[in-house]
Formats: sequence, C-alpha cells, structure tokens
Amino acid sequence: MSDFKVPSYPGLVLYRCLLWLALPFVLLGLWWRGQRDPAYRPRWRECFGSYSAASKQGAIWFHTASAGETIAAAPTIRALVEAQDQLAPVLVTTMTPTGSEQVATLLGEAVEHCYAPYDFPFAVQRFLEHMQPSALILMETEIWPNLVLQAKAQGIPVMLVNGRLSAKSARGYQRFRWLANRVLRAFDLIACQTSEHAQRFAQLGVAQSRLQVVGNVKYDLNIPADIEAQARSVALQLGPPPQGYWIAASTHLGEEEVVLRAHLTACQTVPNLTLLLAPRHPNRVAELASLLDRTVPDNWCRYSDLIGPKAEAFSDAGSERPHRVVVVDQMGVLLPLFALARVAFVGGSLIPRGGHNPIEPASVQTAVLTGPHHFNFAQVYADLVAAGACEEIDSGSLVTALQDLLGQPERGQAMGRVGGQVVAANKGATQRTIVLIQAELSR
Repeated sequence: MSDFKVPSYPGLVLYRCLLWLALPFVLLGLWWRGQRDPAYRPRWRECFGSYSAASKQGAIWFHTASAGETIAAAPTIRALVEAQDQLAPVLVTTMTPTGSEQVATLLGEAVEHCYAPYDFPFAVQRFLEHMQPSALILMETEIWPNLVLQAKAQGIPVMLVNGRLSAKSARGYQRFRWLANRVLRAFDLIACQTSEHAQRFAQLGVAQSRLQVVGNVKYDLNIPADIEAQARSVALQLGPPPQGYWIAASTHLGEEEVVLRAHLTACQTVPNLTLLLAPRHPNRVAELASLLDRTVPDNWCRYSDLIGPKAEAFSDAGSERPHRVVVVDQMGVLLPLFALARVAFVGGSLIPRGGHNPIEPASVQTAVLTGPHHFNFAQVYADLVAAGACEEIDSGSLVTALQDLLGQPERGQAMGRVGGQVVAANKGATQRTIVLIQAELSR
C-alpha cells in the first residue's frame, strides 16, 4: 500500500460536491444517449463501477476515452502487450461504444476491455476493488481527479503518456489550480509530446524528474503495405470513376455547410468531383441528411450503401452514377479514403474545437488543409505547415485553396510527399514511451 493518501482539501471537496449535484444530469444524459444510440444501453452500469463479469486482477490498465484516442493508442498498447510477454494482462477502458468497437477491431483478444467508471468516488472505488489494476496509464489529456488520486492512494503507479497541454488548456488549469495542482503532482510519469507541453506541466507544479519528452506516438501509425491497392479497391466499389476525390474528415456541426458550399463551387471547374464527407461522429449522418437533401438533392449517399452488404441492393435500385457526395458512416475506414483523395481537409478547425489529427492523411502523402483552430495538434500542424505539407485556410478561403490544389495536381503531390517525410522523421515515440513505462513498472 502506498504512503500517498487521498488529500482532503477544499478544491477536491468542492469538485465532489459538484459531481453529486451533476449526477441527475449525468443519468439523464446517459439515458438520452441510449435513446439516440442503443449501443450505450447494455453496459451502462459499468460507467458506475458495476461489472458482472469476472476479470483478471493485476492488469496494467490503459485508459483511452474515445474511438480516436483508441486508434492513436493502439500501436503503444500492442507494443506494451508484446513487451510484457504475458507477464501481466492489459486492460483497456473506453467511455464510448465506438471506442469499444475500436478496441475489439484493433486489439482483439490481446487485451481485456470494459467501460471506465465515471469520476464519482464510489464508481472509481468499485472499479479499483473489482479490477485491482497494477498500474494506470492515461492517454493525452484524460486527467480525472478522483481516478488519479484514488488509484495513487492504493499504491497504483499513475502515468500519462503522449501527454499534451495546449496554452489554452494550461490557462484553464491555472484557473482551477485549487483542484488541479495536487492531481497533477500525483503522477509518477508524464511522457510529453513536446518540450513546450512539458514546460507547461512544470509551471503547474509537476516535478521535472517526472516529466519526459518523447515525441508524439501518433506519428507511429502502421500504414499497410498495400494501402494503394486498398484505395483502388474502394474506388471500384464507389462506382464509375469521377475525375477526382477529396475528403473532409472529422467534421463538426458548423463545418459541413461550409465544406458543401466549397465542394459545389469546386465542381464548377472540376466536373465529376466527389466529396468524401466523414463527420467526426458517424451517428450524425441522420442529422446531416436534411442539409444534404437541400444542398445536393438526389446526389448523395452513405458509404455503407456502396461498401458492404447493402451495396448490391443499392446498385440494383439504379444508383450506378458517380455520387457528388459520399457520407462516411463507418468507423475505421478513413486510411484508404485518405490515400484515395487528392486533398484532405481535417475538421474541428473551422470552429474552435482545436482541430483533429492530420497525421493519417500526411502519412499516405495527401495534401492537408486545416482551419485556424488547430491548437490540439499545434506542433504537428506547425511541422507540416513549415515543411509545406499543409495549408491553413478559413471558411472563406477553403474553396480557393481546394480549386488551386485540384487544378495543380503536381502541387498537391509535392505537398503530400513532404508530409510523408515529416511523418517519417518523427517516428519512434512509441518505443521511447514503452521504455519509460517499463522503468516505472519495475520500481
């Protein structure tokens, strides 16, 4: 048992009181999600630390909240499983059904999986008593006060890998330092993406001895050797070949309308151009249907209509012409679509969400466009922009940038090549992270 005790200080007491006040709204939100997405219903009790199935105790617990984080963390988790060589099981927790699906798809039986408990003290305690993990590894920004402090109090090493702290987030932590500082100081290791992130953690009170700079594990993406063949296969299934594809990936409400306007304008100079529209949350397709019906009536379809069991019936119904917009309504299919596209716009960046990961399109040598709000991946975008692999645009200049790249294919190809070089130059963070994790586990 650790000498560390869960501190009782005003900030934590206030946080826990606020959690109790929020509990009815959390339950209502969970019920509402279950109405919109039935996948939330069967295992909702796990969110409160109630697990019916027996689990292997003493596992190394790796927490990734969402599908995106799971995809990014999968190479690190696989490397950890291999490094442990069955010495200890690995448990991966998520907080969404799509994250759960990605664990099954990417990691299979190599790991155990369940939902992570919400950050209520009783839920966290139930989880810890049931699972009795030997270590807790959090990903990027998943810093939950009760989770960290209660695990630490039970002698469980607590680590944050691929840690990042933007300037905006650092200001937020400073405002809530009455709660955050003691939580951050409880970490045994924070493996940061950049020295700037490490400096911000240090300014919040984390000891330098617990901070390491290892790079971004998301650069260690495994690209299949046959990715070009996969892209060609998808193109055949999408129907008669258009003049070209471009993709708008990980888009949010407020971005799709801008993207569709830019697409229709570009179609005036690039006939038979197809947009692959991939919302960040595929279950928003029903929400997008009315916008698509207004913008491209009778000229859009779902990706699953063309790829998968419904494709033959869809073709028999007479839908054999190229579709102006294909809405990607499946998870885990973007890599060959990035390889197929001539230009990739990465969403969450025209609105102040902080942007999403541009490494996948860069890794398959596709030119990248981003909006001005990309602080979640500030260093990655800075590297890509500096190399000439990425262009920053806004809502008004998206169409101009798109037309320029489509009209000058050699320029887009050059951007793609240097993007691939940036990705290759930044690989290696996964192995450095594993070395640090093993060192902490052996203490």
